[in-house]
Amino acid sequence: MVNVKIENLKKRFGDVAAVNGVSLEVKDKEFLVLLGPSGCGKTTTLRCVAGLEIPDEGEIYIGDRLVNDIPPKDRDVAMVFQSYALYPHMTVFDNISFPLKIHNVPKNEREERVKHVAELLRITHLLNRKPKQLSGGEAQRTALGRAIVRDPKVFLMDEPLSNVDAKLRTYMRAELKRLQKDLGVTTIYVTHDQVEAMTMSDKIAIMNLGLLQQLDTANEIFNRPANLFVAGFIGSPPMNLIGCTLAEKNGSYSLDAGTFTLPIPGDIGKITEDGATGSELILGVNPEDISLGKIRTPETFVEAEVYVTEPLGSEVIVDLNVGDNMVKIKTTADSSVNIGEKVWIGFRKEKIHLFDKKTEKAII
Repeated sequence: MVNVKIENLKKRFGDVAAVNGVSLEVKDKEFLVLLGPSGCGKTTTLRCVAGLEIPDEGEIYIGDRLVNDIPPKDRDVAMVFQSYALYPHMTVFDNISFPLKIHNVPKNEREERVKHVAELLRITHLLNRKPKQLSGGEAQRTALGRAIVRDPKVFLMDEPLSNVDAKLRTYMRAELKRLQKDLGVTTIYVTHDQVEAMTMSDKIAIMNLGLLQQLDTANEIFNRPANLFVAGFIGSPPMNLIGCTLAEKNGSYSLDAGTFTLPIPGDIGKITEDGATGSELILGVNPEDISLGKIRTPETFVEAEVYVTEPLGSEVIVDLNVGDNMVKIKTTADSSVNIGEKVWIGFRKEKIHLFDKKTEKAII
């Protein structure tokens, strides 16, 4: 059993706190994705686990072993870099076998292990080529082969799909996920691409400004974001966030957003009132949880104006002006609305999210 545990990890570069007290655990055979915008600290965290950066504070365990003072070559981890870092003068075979060679693995065993890995990655026909003769996908598989051939305890991957085209990236996401499950190796994967994170991971750790924002499954993070940052980062398009005020009258609760008022059930209102630091809130609604109509009904009661439409084949993203707010909704491909048209929208009350404006933490 090989898990990875990070406890109160801190790393500074001058005055910048790249990682600021991150604690998390990756269970045996789990695929954890570190997700966040550029500069959030995810790559620095990965490099600290690899031993390529020395933490200022905190502890890193691989299995039951504290590895803070253990050099990278002795941590039994394999890292795949964004640039692949292949040796240009070596063939694919030599690139893959290089880690075995420096560990003095006998030649016959090296050949057997490289052959096995090449078959696994379907690159047997490329073994005599050099990196300059490879496509982006082939180079990426070669870099993966070099990591896999070592049979490490942990895989560390730093945006390995960022340099391949969109079609190949979609294919390789599935291949990598299946490969990791087949090999059963604990994996930490860094990306800023939320589609990669949500489709590949067992768990996602969302980071921002060096801090861990939320650690959970993709489904939980999407449906129950912990705070405003996560809500505004996850989803394509992300959650709509609208400032509002909680009002109560004779036991009935509503959200006043200025241009519209949204009545909410009493139990939700009471939970919100008890959990908020004040009456100022942020209403969150995912684009797929907003209904659209040409006429006002009890379900569609908020007036809006179509700003632009974004056809995506099977669905359409409609950008709407609702007072001073821009609201994005997802609707069916046969929806016929035009720029400048007046429409009506409504929110699925059982799907709304409320955040405290002051603390930015989720209330419901």
